Amino acid sequence: MKDIQNQEDLYLLVDSFYKKLLSDDSISYIFTAVVKIKIEEHLPILVTFWSQAILGTGGYTKNLTQIHLDIDKKEHLTPELFKIWLHHFYTTVDENFIGEKAEQIKTQALSIATIMQIKIIQQNE
Repeated sequence: MKDIQNQEDLYLLVDSFYKKLLSDDSISYIFTAVVKIKIEEHLPILVTFWSQAILGTGGYTKNLTQIHLDIDKKEHLTPELFKIWLHHFYTTVDENFIGEKAEQIKTQALSIATIMQIKIIQQNE
């Protein structure tokens, strides 16, 4: 197994990850009923985000925090949903990659999930 090296690797990761999310009834409704993402349009955006975060490529211009705060207004994003999200993310990374970037992306995912949960709590106070 190799480490994450380029956008093609990130596409594989994100595509595999979303297949897990969308097949898990305990979280898939967020993407299919609440947000109603078009996965073929969403994947390149996610690849750009992770490429900027892990490979330093730049190009992601959306406000990640605000997107999730807006979703939370429609359907509360509970700590349990974040646990499920992280579980699938970690599993997908570990199934496909090993190395410094793989560990970095898992750490970054945990950081993002933690920050999102704090911001959601603040929004709902």
